[in-house]
Amino acid sequence: MLSKEEAKLVLETCLETGGDFAEIFLEDTVQNDLELSGGKITKSNTSLIHGAGLRILRDDQEVYGYTNDTSLQGLLTLANSLKTGFNYEKLNISFDLEEVDLPNNHLAVINPLSLSNVDKIKYLQTVYETAKNYHESITQVIATIWEHNQIVTIYNTEGRIAKDERHHVRLALNVVASKPGVMQTAHDSIGGNCGYELFDQRDLVAFAQDVAQSAVTMLEAEEMVGQMLPVIIHNGFGGVILHEACGHALEATSVAKGLSVFCGKLGEQIASPIVTAVDDGTLPNYWGSANIDDEGTPTRRNVLIENGILKSYLVDKRNARKMKCEITGSARRQSYRFSPTSRMTNTFFVNGNSTFEEIIKNTEYGFFAKRMGGGSVNPATGEFNFAVNEGYMIENGKITRPVRGATLVGNGADILKQIDMIANNLSTGHGMCGSLSGSIPADVGQPTIRVKKMTVGGRGGKK
Repeated sequence: MLSKEEAKLVLETCLETGGDFAEIFLEDTVQNDLELSGGKITKSNTSLIHGAGLRILRDDQEVYGYTNDTSLQGLLTLANSLKTGFNYEKLNISFDLEEVDLPNNHLAVINPLSLSNVDKIKYLQTVYETAKNYHESITQVIATIWEHNQIVTIYNTEGRIAKDERHHVRLALNVVASKPGVMQTAHDSIGGNCGYELFDQRDLVAFAQDVAQSAVTMLEAEEMVGQMLPVIIHNGFGGVILHEACGHALEATSVAKGLSVFCGKLGEQIASPIVTAVDDGTLPNYWGSANIDDEGTPTRRNVLIENGILKSYLVDKRNARKMKCEITGSARRQSYRFSPTSRMTNTFFVNGNSTFEEIIKNTEYGFFAKRMGGGSVNPATGEFNFAVNEGYMIENGKITRPVRGATLVGNGADILKQIDMIANNLSTGHGMCGSLSGSIPADVGQPTIRVKKMTVGGRGGKK
């Protein structure tokens, strides 16, 4: 822990060659990984992460470096090395450091560090045994717990000292069902910025049964026939479409470089009038939440799209200078080894006025994507391709036969305009999002939505 005097000395050293802003990011993290597979614990890792990152800005120019020598001398050595990145006259910048008093809205009632591995393995055993015994076709089950217990302290030349304590925990389940010539996989997780009370509050047996049922159902499904038709994307992890195909294109990381399909469109109608999309890092104990971002700015609720109108981008300090936009509390990084940049937190479409049942009933013929998988997207064009892990046909306003091997193909900007029904059943799913500043926890979410027309790929033949 640095004293105020030591931190100020390091920051002043950073500014000696004309920088106009400097920042110290100190981190102490304990990360634990547990895996249960084949009835045995196959992984038990603990990582200790300790270090500091220093950043110096001059307008929108940046130099960044990091070290795990967080002594005063170690930080001064790094500061003296980094400051050579600028060669200007020293600016007249004076500051005093004061700690910002911020409430902790994401308390861990059962601190992960207070439990033994024996206690944690009991949660894994519950979901593992439930899934393994669900059906004779299930050939493999992998249950994992990932936890990331992070304490950060941020000092900057605006005079701020901001601290945060984060406990991200996630229990994930992967189930494989097989028969001769066919293998199907289902996956889901439960996660939050909280403690192990999260798993005590959930019915883990029902959770595991739901994942196992998905794998078994898809095992007997026929191949999807590629076609263009109305597509209903279910709630929860279905929000990966918004996150990948639209959300990344709203991050200043892309917008400031002119590499986003949404550049220069603030105030314009970019989506159906029934669409409102939000990124909210304040939601208590959500997977993507924190009290402050990784620049020390309090997180907040950012309305990205309101009634189809583009209202905001997600903007960090450096890109705010480039874009001349307001900072939105959206700067994130994996660890002290990464410079922060604009990233999503918990991103979702808000509830609409329809029910799930109404959307199905009002679809004469279409495709229901119940569980989404992975995919790829180009933020500059918005073009995407996503796998569907569990899908069904809709015929005569009813969900009928399961189909497998479906992919959703389209353009994020176009899809936003094609949404014509939104349900009132908002929920979120939990993923790890990778970008310039590393891999970070991020929630994706939405109510069930209907897209009027969309290309669904598949290898099935027409009957």
